[in-house]
Amino acid sequence: MTYYIQISTTDWPKDRVLFEDTLNTLEKLCDVQSGYILNEPVSKFGWTFIDMILKGDFHMSLEQEFIDQIKKSKGSKPEEKFVTFFSNYLENNGCKIKLKLMQSN
Repeated sequence: MTYYIQISTTDWPKDRVLFEDTLNTLEKLCDVQSGYILNEPVSKFGWTFIDMILKGDFHMSLEQEFIDQIKKSKGSKPEEKFVTFFSNYLENNGCKIKLKLMQSN
């Protein structure tokens, strides 16, 4: 399953470094390369929005690696639980961004 997630932040230059460092660490942990794609940022009203494609192999590896934490996350659907877990994981690593699930297929 591929997730399309919108990232929103008020400080993309700072958050981008933390975000990419965290994702690179997760890719190494899951033994995945190029597990996500970031589209060009769009700025509006002091916020920056970036669409991200989280590729299926990376998403599935993350679910396997963090299955217990994802199950305990808020949300009624599995994809909501995953995005809640992912948001919390990033925040715990100092990355103050918001994530919104746009689509999953």
